[in-house]
Amino acid sequence: MRFKDWATRVLLISLMFMALIVVLLIGRATKLQNNPATASTSNPQVTAFSQYPQAQFQSAKEPEKKSQNFIKSPVKTNQPVARYVTTQAFAQYRPNYEVVAVNPTNYGERYTQDVNGLPLTNQPIIVLHETGYSASSAINFFQVAHDDESVQASYHALIKLDGTVVYLVPPDKRAFGAANSVFDSPNGVETVKTNPNLPPSVNNFAYHVSLETPPDGYDGSSQQTHSGYTEAQYNSLAWLIAQSQVPDDRITTHKQVDRSSQKVDPINFDGNKFLDLLNTYRQIKPIYRVSK
Repeated sequence: MRFKDWATRVLLISLMFMALIVVLLIGRATKLQNNPATASTSNPQVTAFSQYPQAQFQSAKEPEKKSQNFIKSPVKTNQPVARYVTTQAFAQYRPNYEVVAVNPTNYGERYTQDVNGLPLTNQPIIVLHETGYSASSAINFFQVAHDDESVQASYHALIKLDGTVVYLVPPDKRAFGAANSVFDSPNGVETVKTNPNLPPSVNNFAYHVSLETPPDGYDGSSQQTHSGYTEAQYNSLAWLIAQSQVPDDRITTHKQVDRSSQKVDPINFDGNKFLDLLNTYRQIKPIYRVSK
């Protein structure tokens, strides 16, 4: 075989391999683009929490100008949308944390349809609670199997008196934090019935976060007051929620969503202090989309 013919064949084989590599790379890029679990972009309308624990996934940002209103999707072309970013204050606060397994009977999957087969499109809310007794008593209860659906209960996370964040139920799962419950949003009441034998609740679109009750609040089932929560608890609560894309007006309390007229928690909660801290740990960052 002449050298010229040999060289031509080698060149053709090399070109074929290069073309195959290009095709494989294009296919991989297309798969990443179409897979929301691995894509680098996110939709600020549906993003809420990352998986627990979250601290290592957060990048601190310089504080930016405050915005009082959360800009929601959908929006017109060339109009800004926004998402929350964490700040330097967030990066400097480092609470202790624990990850505790909850018995599977005490939480479930989030539904895409209600009992009537209607699609569910509620945006996330955050419901604040208190444990009623010690954090350890609540955790022990969640770790015990409960066959009775009216007894099953859990939070996504709770915060101890010393500020330790205890991660319980993964945020993509449905914690059983509120039974008969409704969220009063600016667009009307929101609730979901997923069990024909139980009242509707907010659980399907809620993230439940609880504060450990101080010891002086343990006595008396009808007690409506106690000494309040620690500075460490307020800071850890704001730090935790700063990692979400849930706007301020969709953060509520167990007392506000409850329809049984029995829940009063969190008692003596200082909402202004919490919101001030939350706005210290996260800020609104506009995102501009270019028209096509």
